Amino acid sequence: MVAFVGYVLALLIKGFYTVLAISGVIGVILVLATRADAFEVADRQPKYVWAALLLASAFALMLQIRFLSWAGIVIIGLYWFDVRPQINNILNGKFGW
Repeated sequence: MVAFVGYVLALLIKGFYTVLAISGVIGVILVLATRADAFEVADRQPKYVWAALLLASAFALMLQIRFLSWAGIVIIGLYWFDVRPQINNILNGKFGW
């Protein structure tokens, strides 16, 4: 029974990492489709730096390298919940204080 619970837990963790890695790859595609000057206006790292960070994070998540995976989770979350909304607001003309 304990082995079964451990197996299910390992599958859940693998699935969680896989979903996050896929979101990182989708983030790379979206970054590459975004205008480069939007990152400058948002005072963020350049477009290709974000693409490299997201791709490296997705790669680390797929390999399940422990500490690098955690850093990758933070980088992917930072892109989706901080950088992307700000850039979307700038591109849609909803910028302000």
